[in-house]
Amino acid sequence: SELATLTGHNDSVMAVAITPWGKQAVSASNDNNSLKLWDLATGSELATLTGHNDSVMAVAITPWGKQAISASNDNNSLKLWDLATGSELATLTGHSDSVNAVAITPSGNQAVSASRDNTLKLWDLFIGWELATLTGHSDSVTALAITPSGKQAVSASSDKTLKLWDLATGSELATLTGHSDLIWAVAITPDGKQAVSASSDKTLKLWDLATGSELATFIGHSSAVKAVTINPDGKQAVSASYDNTLKLWDLATGEVLATFTGDGMMFSCGIASDGVTVVAGDSSGRVYFLRLEGLESEAQC
Repeated sequence: SELATLTGHNDSVMAVAITPWGKQAVSASNDNNSLKLWDLATGSELATLTGHNDSVMAVAITPWGKQAISASNDNNSLKLWDLATGSELATLTGHSDSVNAVAITPSGNQAVSASRDNTLKLWDLFIGWELATLTGHSDSVTALAITPSGKQAVSASSDKTLKLWDLATGSELATLTGHSDLIWAVAITPDGKQAVSASSDKTLKLWDLATGSELATFIGHSSAVKAVTINPDGKQAVSASYDNTLKLWDLATGEVLATFTGDGMMFSCGIASDGVTVVAGDSSGRVYFLRLEGLESEAQC
């Protein structure tokens, strides 16, 4: 069920992130190169974070919910923000091309970024230093996720592969192949054992991270799948697609449990820690605030 549509952006919402307690969300957009902080209880806009001078492609929130880090096309940079004041704390530079994605380790001490320069970089958030560069992809790195232990990361690329990395050593542990087109997104289950990827080939795939093997392919979208997020219980995933829909999947069976249709191509999605609150962004600039409830097979949420 749709609880609210949050309006304020006037161009595509490329990414969303929800605070650990599920009370606020941050959206990243092409419009005026801004981020917006939202109150999910009231649907009101709390702040606009400005400082980037090109499209903001990704955003992640620290585990304690006080700061956010954004990734942008501008000067191939990331920016660290204070969510209480909306002020910019630091700018992290080092990539040689646009930064497509960013994730923060569970400790909150480090972040990993993914770039069109085919690399990932590990950053120390306290001092803003680059700690390591991870190389191995042959094309733009489009997405990444960090395991709950904080020891490994999975990256997705335009080269149609995913890679598993050891963050302590920067070494590549495995390459996961199976998609037939570029991969836009990846999410990791709460137990750290599996990952779900989303691709322009219109599918999602479930992977075993211990073996690197493909466990299942989820078919249901009619266009590229741009984003994916996993429920905190690890049993379900929500995907966002260019076909204007969000779909809720049962990871055990591959069944579509619910579908929501928006007003534009769906570019981003996230699930709050309560397991029922979903926030998603589309190509028109709308941010949708949804709730998963009364689910039945192929029900409309």
